[in-house]
Amino acid sequence: MHRRLLKEFNTVKLMIGLYCHAHHPHSTPGVCPSCQALADYAYQRLERCPFQTDKTVCSKCSVHCYRPQMRTQIKAVMRYAGPRMLYRRPDMALAHLLAGWRCPTKREP
Repeated sequence: MHRRLLKEFNTVKLMIGLYCHAHHPHSTPGVCPSCQALADYAYQRLERCPFQTDKTVCSKCSVHCYRPQMRTQIKAVMRYAGPRMLYRRPDMALAHLLAGWRCPTKREP
């Protein structure tokens, strides 16, 4: 996987962790099985992304490769965790915002 995509996955993984700990209280460290399944799915989608190095953030991509149910879940995660990342990891939050301002690719996959 390209370094840029790995960085995006780490951001998504952090967002899922923030969301899980707030919405799914549990006593064990890490995330619950359903949130881990979402993180695994996100990794799989990024790994198979047809744009690779030319990729912008998924919300601005011309190809939506998430299944509708997973897309709804990741939107909820990002809506909750996005603002909170400014306090927890401002470096990652700003990098994610800057990546969103990149011009989407004009070519098809």
